[in-house]
Amino acid sequence: MTSRFRHVALIGKYQASGVRAQVDAPDSVTSEIATFLESQGCEVIVEESANAAPGSGRYRALTLDQIGEQCDLGLVVGGDGTMLGVGRQLARHGLPLIGINRGRLGFITDIPLDSYQATLIPMLAGEFEEDHRSLMHAQVIRNEEVVFTAYAMNDVVLNRGATSGMVELSVSVGRHFVANQRADGLIIATATGSTAYALSAGGPLLHPAIPGWVLVPIAPHTLSNRPILLPDADEVTIELVAGRDASANFDMQSLASLQHGDRIVVRRSDYRVRFLHPKGWSYFDTLRKKLHWNEGGS
Repeated sequence: MTSRFRHVALIGKYQASGVRAQVDAPDSVTSEIATFLESQGCEVIVEESANAAPGSGRYRALTLDQIGEQCDLGLVVGGDGTMLGVGRQLARHGLPLIGINRGRLGFITDIPLDSYQATLIPMLAGEFEEDHRSLMHAQVIRNEEVVFTAYAMNDVVLNRGATSGMVELSVSVGRHFVANQRADGLIIATATGSTAYALSAGGPLLHPAIPGWVLVPIAPHTLSNRPILLPDADEVTIELVAGRDASANFDMQSLASLQHGDRIVVRRSDYRVRFLHPKGWSYFDTLRKKLHWNEGGS
């Protein structure tokens, strides 16, 4: 088969050093994948490395923005954390992404590393399922000024300080006040993030086709304070009323320290991440496999 994707960007996982692996670095896995892509008629492009000399690699290197503008497909090798970071940055370009799992869970990097060739051959030829995931656009507002802005694909999490007590949060959805909540924190999760921290905190699973968010309290003071499903067309505002050393995390990859009176405003982004999956892929297949359903003892 001939690939319908001419220019394919190969983006590696984050290494322990904090520098993303490059194909022109001594990484046998990514080098092997690059050779395979070339055998399918693809021109391989890699992400530009901050510590590589210009022109030192075998493959053409571009920044992520240049990849979004010039490539037809992004092939992400790593775990879900790698895909979250890449997805957020490339969403505005509409570049389709395929994930090869080199991490642990692999909810969104769903192609096993040991069978990537057999899986990718028909996908590169155009046989795939397309799956769009929404992004959150979040702002921290202090004294009516925006002091921090971030995108999140999984969740926005407000947490108490490590050594402090509960925080008190005032929650509004759209123009409507919801409640003041005392808890260890609060999670606003997309459907993608409903299988992450929100699930651990007792939230429901949310199918990615549903245009909604999950609002999940973390260890609430009032046990009747339960998770709630919200339409993602509404803006969610959370004000820090009380609590010391509180912070807001965005996909657990960026952090903002909060002061009393700060408001975190979360709205649906104009951008969505485009995932490609093997033909016949189903969200329920992913849940069964990753959450080990149907594996109960007799």
